[in-house]
Amino acid sequence: MKDKAITLNDIATRLNVSTVTVSKALRNHPDISAATTKLIKKVAEELGYTPNIMARNLSARKSNTIVVVIPKIAHFFFGSIIEHIYDVAFENNYEIILTVSQENVEREKRHIQTLMAMKVDGIIISITQETRNYEIFELVRRRGIQIVFMDRIPQIENINSVAVNDRQGAFKAIEHAIKLGYRKIGHLAGYTNINIGRDRMLGFHEAMNKHGVETNPDWIIEGGFGEKYGYDAFMKLYHEKNLPDLLFTVTYPVALGVYIAAAEVGLRIPNDIDVICFGNAEVQNFLSPPLSCVDQSTKLLSESAMDIIMKSLKDPDSLETRNVVIDTELILRGTCISFNNKSV
Repeated sequence: MKDKAITLNDIATRLNVSTVTVSKALRNHPDISAATTKLIKKVAEELGYTPNIMARNLSARKSNTIVVVIPKIAHFFFGSIIEHIYDVAFENNYEIILTVSQENVEREKRHIQTLMAMKVDGIIISITQETRNYEIFELVRRRGIQIVFMDRIPQIENINSVAVNDRQGAFKAIEHAIKLGYRKIGHLAGYTNINIGRDRMLGFHEAMNKHGVETNPDWIIEGGFGEKYGYDAFMKLYHEKNLPDLLFTVTYPVALGVYIAAAEVGLRIPNDIDVICFGNAEVQNFLSPPLSCVDQSTKLLSESAMDIIMKSLKDPDSLETRNVVIDTELILRGTCISFNNKSV
């Protein structure tokens, strides 16, 4: 049999005080003395009392809950972001609810509809690669729920957002490769309907054009942000006997797909084909060879997103929108550090 849930009235009866006194003590209200508060909390713990958060939220009209919606969880980038967001939330006495869309726009929409019904205070979201209809986000704003878009930003006016300078980061990587001597450079690109895919491709072209390097359209393949896409794109070029000297990948998982495919067909990185990617992960140090990359600080992204949403919650009627753009850093390891002119 299940134990009966302990209520405020149970604690009040045990101590012969009012339920109002118990409620205030558990919320550290200044009306209740420190000694009484300590006693009430001690008894509450002994009885196994847990607060009814839903009822409290309905009463207070504030949940102290922020929801994070991300497209993937098995991904160093998003995993690291979640850890940093949890740290900031804990320091500010907020709870985090995590939902994962799995790059599926219907799941994303359903998550958001559920969260609105739960009366959460705010949402931090990185949209899916399929998201093209933004009506659900407009509904969130009309309901008065604070929302901050992170990393993947929809094309909506007057929104709060935090992202890295994707165009600048891609430009840095390609310019570095060109200065090493690379001219046959390919780009395994993401979907250009999303800012990260679009801006990283723009940075690629900007560097190529600045240095007068011809772009081969056959070496630019648009198709996603995951490992399978990297594997399939590499195999397509390989079987067409059309590999460039260097591949710049839109994300680290895409680069990992390239590593797997290259090993499968017996090509050595960086000797036979070189690779550099956008996005950093600790595991890149342990690849063979270690993978060079454009680093986007997950700590700064997370802290900036939380800062924006906390300010929005404190001043929900403010018409000011906050858009933070964070610079990137080029990290060189064991790839893209010297010119290997050995195209297959």
